[in-house]
Amino acid sequence: MTRSLSPKPLASLPRDGAFAAPAREVLEPRSRLLRFVAIGSCLPYLGLKIAWIAGSRIGIPDGSFLLKHRTEMVVTNGLTVLMDGAVIVLALVLTRPWGRRVPAWLLAFPVWVATGLLAPIMAGFPLQLLIRALGGSGGRSGGDGGHEKFLDAWVFGVVYTGFIVQGLALGALFVLYARDRWSHLWQGRVRELPAGTIGAAQRACAVAAAVIALFPIVAHLFWAFGGTSGLSAKRVADRGGDFYALEALDVVFLLAAVGGACLLAFRRSGTLPVKLPLALVWVGSGAQACWSAWLSLATLTQTDDLGDRTTQLMNLTYAGQMITGMLVAALGVHFLAERSASARTAKQPST
Repeated sequence: MTRSLSPKPLASLPRDGAFAAPAREVLEPRSRLLRFVAIGSCLPYLGLKIAWIAGSRIGIPDGSFLLKHRTEMVVTNGLTVLMDGAVIVLALVLTRPWGRRVPAWLLAFPVWVATGLLAPIMAGFPLQLLIRALGGSGGRSGGDGGHEKFLDAWVFGVVYTGFIVQGLALGALFVLYARDRWSHLWQGRVRELPAGTIGAAQRACAVAAAVIALFPIVAHLFWAFGGTSGLSAKRVADRGGDFYALEALDVVFLLAAVGGACLLAFRRSGTLPVKLPLALVWVGSGAQACWSAWLSLATLTQTDDLGDRTTQLMNLTYAGQMITGMLVAALGVHFLAERSASARTAKQPST
């Protein structure tokens, strides 16, 4: 079995906690390449953001909202520079010996956030390109329509392509890292899980997530099939083929989060490997909690144009998605904590 770090056998590596690094650590070419790609893919985005903060207008057309609200633009771009810079830090943590000594929660949380922010882009942007290639009209995240007054069309291609590469490279690095450090937590099948792994409180959490998710699911389905109630005037005017596809994609991520939580909580499909519902919980909860939180944060920098502002129904939809994501994430954290505790107990010598 190949490993991303250390020539030591996998069984000799501690599953969690401190990592006593040997004198020499050999990083295999695959991990080194992935680290290079992850860091390199951040540079175009960071370059654009830093240029805008410094006053450059590259990629910003006349009349753009960014030019009218300079302070908000600087603050927002400064925040996103820090967020993308965190990708570089994560790439180093996942490939350096000292990264083994990072506490599990301190590494898992930012990777979960990165997953939640990148997964909708990684799925949505290629879908938009496919729809346009097939003759569909642009809308929510492209250079068409109202977006031409925000940024030049080429900026979206550069930025979103970079995000997709970041997500693929960082995701691959995390899989290699997690496989070596925590793979025992998702071994086996759902039917083999011990009874104490999920209790009544966790089942109630899964049910609550499913119930709360109904509201954003209905809202996104309504908009995906052409409904306009609850949408801002600008969103209605900018609708195109990709708008409807992205609304449907929101439903897919909601179903993934709730479906993974219910599979873990109720174990109705016992033949499934544990890693499948756990992956649905990880990606689905991150996409709901983090992406919706980012959209909600974006409402703080809205223009004075009432037609461009998010409506109360849109805000309630984002809130429902955030709550759903957090509930599902809480269930996943409990599951992993219980399996980790069980593994430590099993390793203790009997008295």
